[in-house]
Amino acid sequence: MSRDFLLFLLIGGLAALVNLVGRIIFNLVVDYQLAIILAYPPGMAVAFLLNRHFVFRADAHPAVGQIVRFALVNLLSLAQIWMVSVGLVDWAFPRIGFTWHAETIGHAIGLGSPVLTSYFAHKHFSFRAGKG
Repeated sequence: MSRDFLLFLLIGGLAALVNLVGRIIFNLVVDYQLAIILAYPPGMAVAFLLNRHFVFRADAHPAVGQIVRFALVNLLSLAQIWMVSVGLVDWAFPRIGFTWHAETIGHAIGLGSPVLTSYFAHKHFSFRAGKG
């Protein structure tokens, strides 16, 4: 496994933790489905800043284009995360009788679901070399 991918996983884990904690807090005032969406931007901001500097080393290039491309990739990832997280909590877990921290576990699994596609999308699209 490459150093960059390992760093991407570590940073992704930190961003996922920010996302999970945010979802739990938002979930105090809104439903699970909306809380997943509201918690996503803070985690995405952490992921962007740390990946830009430590993984893809793209600090020398203008951030504006990178932010737009990063957001596009993450919009697709958010759709996948939402479908996996909500699908587990609303459909799969009840069918097998799983109730122990179902929302947190479902959300954590959802957050991990796009890791491979996100890495390659960010490497070859969001932070591609020589582009703004």
